[in-house]
Amino acid sequence: MKELILLFDEKLTKEVEEKVLPLLKGHLKAKVPFSNELNLTLLKDDLVVTYLSDKKLKLLVQIAISQGWSMAFLPHPEMVHGRQGFGIGANLEKSVKHILENESSKQIDVLLVNGDHVINTVIIGESMGVMYGTAELSWLKQLMEKVKNLFGMFKRVFLHPYTIVIPQEENESEEKEGKKNEINTAALGMVIVQHGRSSLLSRRILEDSFVDDGMMHNLVLAPQSVMSLIGFGLKSFFGSRKNPKLPPFVAHIRTRKMKISSQETMEYTVDGVSQNAKEIELEVKNKALRIIPGRYLDTEAEANNKEVFKTQLLPRGEAKEELLRGPLPYIYHATTDEFKDLFTQLRENSVPKSSYLVLMVLSTLIATLGLFSDSSPVIIGAMILAPLMAPIISLSMGVLRQDKRLTLNSLKTVGLGLLLGYIFAVLLTWLTPLNILNEEITARIRPNLLDLGVAAVSGVAGAYAHSKKEIAKTLAGVAIAVALVPPLAVSGIGLGWGDWAVFFGALLLLVTNLAGMILAAAITFLLLGFSPFRLARKGLVWSFFLVVGVSAPLALGFSEMVRENKLLKNLSGYHIEEDVTLRNVKIRSLQPICISLTIISEHALKEGELERIKKEIEELVGEEVVLEVTIGVKMK
Repeated sequence: MKELILLFDEKLTKEVEEKVLPLLKGHLKAKVPFSNELNLTLLKDDLVVTYLSDKKLKLLVQIAISQGWSMAFLPHPEMVHGRQGFGIGANLEKSVKHILENESSKQIDVLLVNGDHVINTVIIGESMGVMYGTAELSWLKQLMEKVKNLFGMFKRVFLHPYTIVIPQEENESEEKEGKKNEINTAALGMVIVQHGRSSLLSRRILEDSFVDDGMMHNLVLAPQSVMSLIGFGLKSFFGSRKNPKLPPFVAHIRTRKMKISSQETMEYTVDGVSQNAKEIELEVKNKALRIIPGRYLDTEAEANNKEVFKTQLLPRGEAKEELLRGPLPYIYHATTDEFKDLFTQLRENSVPKSSYLVLMVLSTLIATLGLFSDSSPVIIGAMILAPLMAPIISLSMGVLRQDKRLTLNSLKTVGLGLLLGYIFAVLLTWLTPLNILNEEITARIRPNLLDLGVAAVSGVAGAYAHSKKEIAKTLAGVAIAVALVPPLAVSGIGLGWGDWAVFFGALLLLVTNLAGMILAAAITFLLLGFSPFRLARKGLVWSFFLVVGVSAPLALGFSEMVRENKLLKNLSGYHIEEDVTLRNVKIRSLQPICISLTIISEHALKEGELERIKKEIEELVGEEVVLEVTIGVKMK
């Protein structure tokens, strides 16, 4: 075992004598109070053990590197960054035992910032809770830290301009794969560490981090909306620290050297000490310091000196300039480049084509035939074939962005499709000698708020699918959900029959679907950043009032549906007497209440008994009813 030289904080001499020296008994060669004029002559096998604060430890590290000392560290009350950077546990006895049991030392890298040594971390700007604390915090302190970080996400923040320059190494091409020598971006801040093997940053976050690989890690925080910050805050608050991940708005650079500059004066901290500058140079000195690693510092893994440049998400060009104009927007605004392809597609979809017209006619004919034959599979086939979804999504974008040309073209295309649908639905109704309201037709003439909910979700799905290239081909499934063609066909059937109740009931469902889809799709595009709110306000207001207008009759329909369900629940299986039970209850109408049911009895019922059963049902319902009764006799 090497002989130990204890360097300690003179202010804590009493504590050192009472707590530290007894633990080092038999191994201590000398104890020396630390001072700025420290001058030690050490033998080759001597080990310097420190009991110092972060501030004094930084000064000692510079001396140790220049003198080639071997060092080990004990947890001092004011040693916060040193513990995290060198993986030192909080328990003094365990730390001493660890040092005495590990004779071999390890050469590790040292990070320099503008020529000064960094023990643990450099933070430029704000870190917004990306710094994961030590695992030894109590559950209460961890909870308080989470709460603090969560509420910190809600404040208005500003991004700042940064230029990150990666110096070109000798014999290196000007641009490697995924790497650019200069990155001009906007960011909230940066967290720079030499390694992530201590308890400061989870090893799962920086899996390719080692203490002797000659690399540093720069985590660049570049959120593009307050909502993304809040989302990360909620995930961090309710998630587990055992398996944390980097936020989706954090870029990762792993390299040997870098220079960070800004047009503004940068506020930054080095191991908790505040500083400011317009230019910061960072460099890693490979294997510059020899230490006995702390218990939480993994040094066994084989080092990997591969550079990493995951910077694709950093805002540049137009996106960067937009973010620097003011506070971070609550909702991210996509740039023109980002939705250029989408706008091209939506403009194409807003113009009627021959294929659109043919599919509209065919889907309406199939839906009408399916309704007459009371066949759900046939009706579903018509939904898949229907092409109405595309121009409706174009219409929602036109309304959102107040694009008159896109709006008018989409309205014309939707209107032409509906007109063709009505014409062929009416013609087929006249040719079909059927005039009976079956279940498939009846289901589409009494819309309620649930139908508006289906339309809204379908609009969200349609807008989201159009905005994502990888899922745009799933629109057939969206068409099934929204079911636009069946109510169009039922409305056409009502028109062909001259039955205005069927016509207006189905028309209300059709208008409900259209209004719900347009508003929901517009809001979805707004949240995805395809329009600023100031531009979208007028279109959203008109869409909202349209939805409110159709919601009144839908609310009435929903209340009737709730009333029907309540009647069915109260009457189905109801026992009037021990041997009389109500089965197969159906509500024919609510004004007046007309109920169809089957009465199961163990004996034949007389007229007086039927009257008594009717009165008991009326007492249960609370008003007079019309009964359509089927009597069943139970035979044993």
